[in-house]
Amino acid sequence: MSHPVVRIGLVGDRSPAVHAHAVIPVALELAGQALGMSAEVTWLGTRQLDGASGDTLTPFSGVWCVPGSPYESMDGALAAIRLAREQGIPFLGTCGGFQHALIEFARHVLGLKDADHAESNPDAAMPLVGALSCSLVGVKGKVTLSAGSHAARAFGRTESTEAYHCNYGLNAHYRHVLDGSALRVTGVDEEGAARVVELAGHPFFLATLFQPERSASTGQPHPLIQAFLAAASARPARMQSVKSVG
Repeated sequence: MSHPVVRIGLVGDRSPAVHAHAVIPVALELAGQALGMSAEVTWLGTRQLDGASGDTLTPFSGVWCVPGSPYESMDGALAAIRLAREQGIPFLGTCGGFQHALIEFARHVLGLKDADHAESNPDAAMPLVGALSCSLVGVKGKVTLSAGSHAARAFGRTESTEAYHCNYGLNAHYRHVLDGSALRVTGVDEEGAARVVELAGHPFFLATLFQPERSASTGQPHPLIQAFLAAASARPARMQSVKSVG
């Protein structure tokens, strides 16, 4: 018996030099096997997404904004994230995807037009995403998850040890801009720094600074990737959008 096929759009600029790009399809395959379905992936380069609107993402049941930033087109990545957010398309962002999900929400929902990434714009007036005090390249660390969050439900617990490969994250000076908003910090490291965010009122919109795809080397499906794929497979035809301000 053939498995149902779930189409996933991978937003990023595919490169053999980026380890995550090689293992993400494997991680999705492992998650699909655990769920009795197959993931069909299509790479969506950020330049081709520049100016994306309307039905650009209609062919996909889920969108994953992958590591590998700075992207060739930040605007393209932000456009895809915005469409997934507004159209209720299940979304996962990891590492660079986490960073750009923060910027997209700050610009288009909170109206903070200057929100930017310190890596691609060192002179940014509002470096919402800034350099980490300590590099997390090749580091593993404990993440504590908020009870009742999508992430905690996916893991079935409120703690996990996860692998990172990044130098940038949510700038602590600007974390307060998320207070009271729909984009909530639902996972923190041992120092309380943001490591997971998710969007209230959306069927599945979750981003992590850590890279769950790195678990593919173990041959075991990662619970967050399983949860993302399950949400994508169950995507209803119509969703209530989270409105933007511009």
